[in-house]
Amino acid sequence: MEDERRVGQHSQVTLKTVFTVCFAVLAVLALVVLVVRTRVALTLTGLAALLALALEHGVSFLEHKKVPRPLAIALMLTGALTALAALALLVIPAAAAQVDALMVQWPQLWQEVRESRLSRVFVQRLHNLGWTPKLDISTPELTGGTVPTLVMHAIGSVVGLFGGALSVFFLVVFMLVFGGGLLRRLLELPRPEHRQRYVRVLRNVYEATGGYLIGLTLICTFNALLTSTVLAVLGVPYFLPLGILSGFSSMVPYAGPVVAGGFITLLTWATGGMWLALGVLAYFALYGQLEGNVLAPLVFRRTVHVNPLVVLLAVLFCAELAGVVGAVVAVPVAASAQIIIREVLLFRQERLVARPPSSPPVS
Repeated sequence: MEDERRVGQHSQVTLKTVFTVCFAVLAVLALVVLVVRTRVALTLTGLAALLALALEHGVSFLEHKKVPRPLAIALMLTGALTALAALALLVIPAAAAQVDALMVQWPQLWQEVRESRLSRVFVQRLHNLGWTPKLDISTPELTGGTVPTLVMHAIGSVVGLFGGALSVFFLVVFMLVFGGGLLRRLLELPRPEHRQRYVRVLRNVYEATGGYLIGLTLICTFNALLTSTVLAVLGVPYFLPLGILSGFSSMVPYAGPVVAGGFITLLTWATGGMWLALGVLAYFALYGQLEGNVLAPLVFRRTVHVNPLVVLLAVLFCAELAGVVGAVVAVPVAASAQIIIREVLLFRQERLVARPPSSPPVS
């Protein structure tokens, strides 16, 4: 009798549920394909959004000083472009000359590194692991190449960089001019009881991301100035491009300074000998302690409040998704995700508290 009753029961999975699940799966697949196919556009948009957030703090400050918003935007953009132009005029000619000299001497430096005792021991260990053929294949790409091929690659890189910079500039301008109105219209869509929650999330993301970018800019500038000065005092060749490289490496938390410090130490060893390389290594060890224990906590803990392990994981995954730019924006992305998750959990907790207790069953 019980088996007949079970057979007669209808399935609780309706056709609507099946279509809903299928549509959700298709939507997720479409989103994944969209992200994969538009990685460059998403990267440029994310970079423009971060720059717009950083400039928005200055625009808001000028607005509080009774400056009209269009004029405040124009002043901030003009100031940023003027600073970039001044930096280009002061630094780029000398850095370009040193980079040119480094490129001319690079094959000889690479050969000296390969013929050193430490390199021979390292290559022998790799040979025991069966990796030497891979190094032999990749070495010509590092040391050689026909001049026309290198020139065409350089021209293509410059054109792509210029196009990307121009796209980011116009995106920043449009975000500053029209982004606020778009956000206000979007915030009118939710129900009034939830609107304040969305406003709070956006405000927290804005404050955390903007503060992080300002602090990161100061850290990168301090790193570039200090490293260039120390390398110049030690007599390291090509100190200016190497110092700029070290400054940019601070944009990638934890991993960036380690990689840049190792590369600069190896290059110093090839150009100036072991003792000079040891001095450079000691400097980067001391600076790593300064940035890791003093400067970075001031930025991370007072702005984004992200755990260092979460930062490292975010850098790893974002770098895999979007390369160097992904590693740079990893911390703001992790901070934004942390704010949203915290707000969702708070909303669920409020719903559980507000839910009336269930009445006991009537016997």
